[in-house]
Amino acid sequence: MLSRLGTFSNVQYRFTTVPSGIKVEFQVVDAPAYPVSFDNFPWFSDLELNAALKAAVVLYDGTAPGSGAILESMSEALVTLLATRGVHAEVVHALVALPGSERRIHQFHVEGPALKVESVEFTDALAKNDHAIRERVADLIGKPFSRSAIELFEFEQVRPVYLAHAFLRVKFGAISTGFTGNPTKPLRDEILVVAPIDPGPAYTFSRITWTGNSVISSDDLQKLVALIPGQVANGNRIELTWEHVRNAYGKLGYLDLNLAPTPAYDDKAASVSYTVSVVEGPQYRMGELVLTGLSREGERRIRNAWNIARDAVFNSSIYEQFIASGILQAFVGLPVHYDKIGHFLEKDPKTRRVDVLLDFQ
Repeated sequence: MLSRLGTFSNVQYRFTTVPSGIKVEFQVVDAPAYPVSFDNFPWFSDLELNAALKAAVVLYDGTAPGSGAILESMSEALVTLLATRGVHAEVVHALVALPGSERRIHQFHVEGPALKVESVEFTDALAKNDHAIRERVADLIGKPFSRSAIELFEFEQVRPVYLAHAFLRVKFGAISTGFTGNPTKPLRDEILVVAPIDPGPAYTFSRITWTGNSVISSDDLQKLVALIPGQVANGNRIELTWEHVRNAYGKLGYLDLNLAPTPAYDDKAASVSYTVSVVEGPQYRMGELVLTGLSREGERRIRNAWNIARDAVFNSSIYEQFIASGILQAFVGLPVHYDKIGHFLEKDPKTRRVDVLLDFQ
């Protein structure tokens, strides 16, 4: 029973005989727990939703396991709560990644009523007045309300605008919702979304200090920095710097590069500097070119067009260019059509070889 809940990854027990009878000792190991998020429950605040789950699910503490019966109990409790507002719908759940992060949350979603977004109001002047944001926010209007969709919009469309203006520590608060339309209707279905934004201070760029690098010198890495000291700290150009560094290492066969930039904010001087820890990893050489789904002539053309020799240092830019345009060029004049081309790099850190797998479908 305990193992089926999902709260524990391992449950063991043992019996021992004692003068008064039998003693049972349970040994349990907690399963990974994930924060809980409510995607489209505009009828309730998070406080109300969490209170309902705590009242109905004994082990609920604001998190949920990756699987198990406790998740179904949570869904059932939310279905019961929805019914108190006259909403009769199924509640589903799934593990999802937070935008721009490797962190995952357990998201609960209402399947059923199509509550549509009537308007999205940002609380900060920059987001309110920026032409690009105003133009793209129309993509949300008239669509089913989804907190995760709005948070993704903030990450992909709003955050880059703030980074470009050097608001490197911009914070997006929890959105709030309200109903619009005819107040006499028992269930209004149009949602007004308010999205709080705290831009924080704007910064100028100071410097970058590199540590742990040996393959590429710090002087050469400095040449890849997309800003100069004293410039407005455009966060998008800072991100571009990390991309330049990854590309430079990729051309030299370092495919496992790990960059860990640590910002240091000087609020008094309104400046930011970075210390970047570089873990270069192994240098890879070309292994096998594995092709599937091709005719004999198609395979011949692809192998002739591929220009990283076996055992040569692997160059990621050549690989990426080949995927982007080289394959099409190789097939010029050949009556072939592929709906999808799967591509994958299979790395072996022990042999320091990388195989290129291309699957033509």
